[in-house]
Amino acid sequence: MEAGEASFSDAPFSAKMAAAVKIGIIGGTGLDDPDILEGRTEKYVDTPYGKPSDALILGKIKNVDCVLLARHGRHHTIMPSNVNYRANIWALKQENCSHVLVTTACGSLREEIQPGDLVMIDQFIDRTTKRHYTLYDGQCSTLSGVCHIPMAEPFCTKTREVLTEIAKKLELQCHSKGTVITIEGPRFSSRAESLMFRSWGADVINMTTVPEVSVDKVLKTLKENANKATSILLTAIPQIASMEWTDTLHILKTTVQCSVMLPKH
Repeated sequence: MEAGEASFSDAPFSAKMAAAVKIGIIGGTGLDDPDILEGRTEKYVDTPYGKPSDALILGKIKNVDCVLLARHGRHHTIMPSNVNYRANIWALKQENCSHVLVTTACGSLREEIQPGDLVMIDQFIDRTTKRHYTLYDGQCSTLSGVCHIPMAEPFCTKTREVLTEIAKKLELQCHSKGTVITIEGPRFSSRAESLMFRSWGADVINMTTVPEVSVDKVLKTLKENANKATSILLTAIPQIASMEWTDTLHILKTTVQCSVMLPKH
């Protein structure tokens, strides 16, 4: 998924240089190990929305600039409802990340999605209740107005295709699309709730798995999938960096600009 807006001059669009690629990586459960980066440095930052989950780890993957951020903190101390999502995204934007690649541990709601499978999600259903939904809340003076951002296609198709292609080349069991439902937690969903979510069209869920499995198996699967995700990132990031993203980033920038309703003065 891409995040942020590229910084463009006032020159004609056709004359602009190719957009620089810098990859933000938000590591979820099992994938927050800074060892995937070379030449690591730590950077503690603040944002208009408070501090992000942890220090930003700056480094390179095969000569591509990357920024790693552990969503739950490096010691996994932050519960899902308490993650400062807005600060995390703002911090990566502040570091000029053109893309954000995100991993998350999910449970399956479909028999055909087995423990250990990878899913390149293309849609979500939001069932959270305690989290801030927007950066445009008047708290940040540089983000005035109200942003009604389109969300029909919430994840970048171009980036997902790259990741799916790499997963197949690595011979990993991967589903090229899927709908994730995100629940508040920290409790797991009941079986009745999971069956209801499945009837809604959800394929995976962020806080549970059906049928239930033992904690030992969950931890084993998390470790295995973290290794798989790392393999994909190490291969995909250089490929993403070699591609042309100027048009894609320009479209996203324009979409955001056209989605903001500024206050009347």
